[in-house]
Amino acid sequence: MIKTAGMVALKGGTFQMGSNHHYPEEAPAHMAEVRPFAIDEATVTNAEFRRFVLDTGYVSDAEKAIPPCEAPDLPPEAREPGGLVFTMTDRPVPLGDFRQWWRFVPGACWYQPEGPGSDLLGRLDHPVVQVSLNDAMAYAAWAGKALPTEKEWELAARDGVSTEYPWGDQLMPNGRRLANIWHGEFPHKNRKKGRFLSCASRQGQSSRYGLYNMIGNVWEWTVTPYRSGHSQAQSGACCTPSRTVLPGQSYVTKGGSFLCAPSYCRRYRATARSPQEVRSTTSHLGFRCVLRLT
Repeated sequence: MIKTAGMVALKGGTFQMGSNHHYPEEAPAHMAEVRPFAIDEATVTNAEFRRFVLDTGYVSDAEKAIPPCEAPDLPPEAREPGGLVFTMTDRPVPLGDFRQWWRFVPGACWYQPEGPGSDLLGRLDHPVVQVSLNDAMAYAAWAGKALPTEKEWELAARDGVSTEYPWGDQLMPNGRRLANIWHGEFPHKNRKKGRFLSCASRQGQSSRYGLYNMIGNVWEWTVTPYRSGHSQAQSGACCTPSRTVLPGQSYVTKGGSFLCAPSYCRRYRATARSPQEVRSTTSHLGFRCVLRLT
């Protein structure tokens, strides 16, 4: 393992990917091979994405209206510039309908993640969100990097072990919160302290590999099409909603987020995976980059 500026180089190799013991889309467990690569220590932050935008003038997908020809089934108001925003409910609600806590907010984008009136004050070091796969790939190209495949991401998140979590088989060993996930009754009570549901990209203890927040905080894009994953089975959209702008163009996201709760979604594990439509943006989805070394 070699440390590079802001990245960790991993030698790759063969490892057991997936799981036969959790959600059906994680199965079957199988052997996968990854070539050497380096991966960002942490997710790309708001400050880093802002530098990219200032340097290039890039306009993100959430800032653009969707032409009717690309999404004829969407109502006009859903084609406006904007993104999907989580809103905590004021009471218990049925957990089978994510529309209870997700809503499309016109104007929501990377620099105002919850829509007009929100901003990045106090969270420049938090993961950038409201970014599509297109946006993440554009940033990666500007930085001279790429986005990880699902195999690369999972190998890095496993931290060289085969336990349930990178740190062992218990979610909270000795009561310690090692991942920024939902603690409380989802989606109306959260015991997390602070103004924001997300936390700084480099907050908390790093993994043995020196990586931060591979589990929880925000979901992370990969460039692996969901249809080419090791299973096409799904057990529900969980907390990765989509406007379904481009049906059939979903990619694997990994890691879970601050909305994953033991009582609702246990996708805060390295083997967990979920589909996300390529152009959709949400308030709990970001990314980190890689460099292939051979």
